[in-house]
Amino acid sequence: MLGPGKVDLLEAIARKGAISAAAREMDMSYRRAWLLIDGLNELFDTPAVSTTLGGRGGGTAALTPFGLEIVKRYRAMHAAAEQAIARDVAALARHVRTASRRR
Repeated sequence: MLGPGKVDLLEAIARKGAISAAAREMDMSYRRAWLLIDGLNELFDTPAVSTTLGGRGGGTAALTPFGLEIVKRYRAMHAAAEQAIARDVAALARHVRTASRRR
């Protein structure tokens, strides 16, 4: 439904102001980016991205207030999850072999 790639794309659109520019920044096709955004806009009852049709200067895209909320909430959930697992990750990391100890 929602993962780091889609949120990264939303953030790229916010920075670049266009789906095509965001797609180039992320090294993905425009079609793939457009399908991801269209999927998000269809998933929720409020659009995440608003667009204007292209023309001489090309189209524009911007995050809606709800799109900004998606990014904010996803980043908060991600940070909370990382904090929740930090102790367990550190415990396992103590058992990772260093390059010199690998066979």
